Amino acid sequence: MRAVVYTRYGPPEVLRLQEVEKPVPKENEVLIRIHATTVNRTDCGFRRPEYGWIIRPIHGFFRPRKKILGSELAGEIEAVGKDVMRFRVGDQVFGLSASSFGAHAEYLCLHENASIARKPANLSFEEAAAVCDGLMLGFTYIKAIDFGAAKDILVNGASGSIGTACLQLAKHYGGTVTAVCNTKNIELMGKLGADRVIDYTKTDFTRDGWQYDVVIDAVGKSSFFRCRRLLKPGGVYFSTDLGFLGQNIFLPMLTPIYGSRKVKFPLPKDSMEDVIFFKELIEAGHYRAVIDRRYPLEEIVEATRYVETGQKTGNVVITLG
Repeated sequence: MRAVVYTRYGPPEVLRLQEVEKPVPKENEVLIRIHATTVNRTDCGFRRPEYGWIIRPIHGFFRPRKKILGSELAGEIEAVGKDVMRFRVGDQVFGLSASSFGAHAEYLCLHENASIARKPANLSFEEAAAVCDGLMLGFTYIKAIDFGAAKDILVNGASGSIGTACLQLAKHYGGTVTAVCNTKNIELMGKLGADRVIDYTKTDFTRDGWQYDVVIDAVGKSSFFRCRRLLKPGGVYFSTDLGFLGQNIFLPMLTPIYGSRKVKFPLPKDSMEDVIFFKELIEAGHYRAVIDRRYPLEEIVEATRYVETGQKTGNVVITLG
């Protein structure tokens, strides 16, 4: 089968398309023929050498242990192990392979209880591939919010994969959302339900004068110290990034001591139950996939370069014939 392989950390050019052995499912696994996947921030973070102090202890100090990236997928079950009960051959599925990667390939084996579910009936394979990573990460923060007490929410980076998920989920749970994005995405923010939009190319959102119960930095380009003035007393700051010198790991322990405004940094964890919830949310019409560009598997280096510009809107999808 064809797969995109990398054997050393480095720029997008370390990725190369080659033939590798097609996997065979174990007794409790399913073999998925992948129709679409994505390039996302997680893929780039595990490939780039500058994140070595975080990644290499678990992913390989000198070279990557898992040589095929790709954590989002949509495809069709081609074979099942003899003990599999949840799926049948021919089922269309979507989901995540966040811990083992491997979706930048034509085939992937996953345990039947992995973070996969039957594909939403109202999404194409490309759309289904483009929802779970952003939703999983966004849901990590949104489910930590008490919407009975916290209504006013600002999402910085609201046009990205995680940001569009945070925006839509917050609206689903009854929040009033201010979205921060660039000029080209203002109209999209309105379509996704934003109550108010700030164009960061024209206005510094940290000096906007409004205050919020929750600030979510979905792109990791701000900080608690810059956003503190935006928070109401008792307000909470979330970031999807570790921050300078890993400050967002330590601030959740320190901020409750020194003031009423707090930092929370919940750790994401994907699950089968969450993917099933995402399917129900999508089929009920409460969530839409946002796709910026589509690339064939052969052009994954170009796709990765584009993702690393930091200017993508929503998701970048990789299609497999």
